[in-house]
Amino acid sequence: MVYVFLADGFEEVEALTPIDVLRRAGVEVCTVGITGKTVTSSHGVPMVADLMPEQTNLDAAELIFLPGGMPGTKNLFASDFVRNAVQAFVDSSRYVSAICAAPSIVLGGMGILKGKRATCYPGMEDGMTGAIAQDLPCVWDGKIITGRGAGAAFEFALTLCEALCGRETADKIAASMCYVRG
Repeated sequence: MVYVFLADGFEEVEALTPIDVLRRAGVEVCTVGITGKTVTSSHGVPMVADLMPEQTNLDAAELIFLPGGMPGTKNLFASDFVRNAVQAFVDSSRYVSAICAAPSIVLGGMGILKGKRATCYPGMEDGMTGAIAQDLPCVWDGKIITGRGAGAAFEFALTLCEALCGRETADKIAASMCYVRG
């Protein structure tokens, strides 16, 4: 089970690409509306979340995912539920993933990137407190997976797929979608 935390102002490509890729791989993915049942993207696209925070069972999840976008990322960081969930996953050595501004604002803001290799939207590296910033589309360090931005969403999604389902499955999904992995 994967939970995708959505807050008003999320970036559509960064959220939906991993959802699509993971579902193609047979992974159960549920979106969680942090700011309401209907969440509006940074470009005005409304999306109805599968669940509200109180309906989640975090113990059943193997990975949580934080898309970027503004002000979505700031709205995620403002949520006690999100910060508590991220900390619980870090403490229990389960996957935490974030893309674009989320590695900087949420993960960096919580101090959980110290000593970890990570990437984020260019120019936001200073927010990744203690991280070893990488100029790469996607970085996987232990149980933390980070992505640079919307242009890296597909590689990021396939990395999440690889973490949960293995390289062979991720490569099959990539080939079925006519994507050549980097």
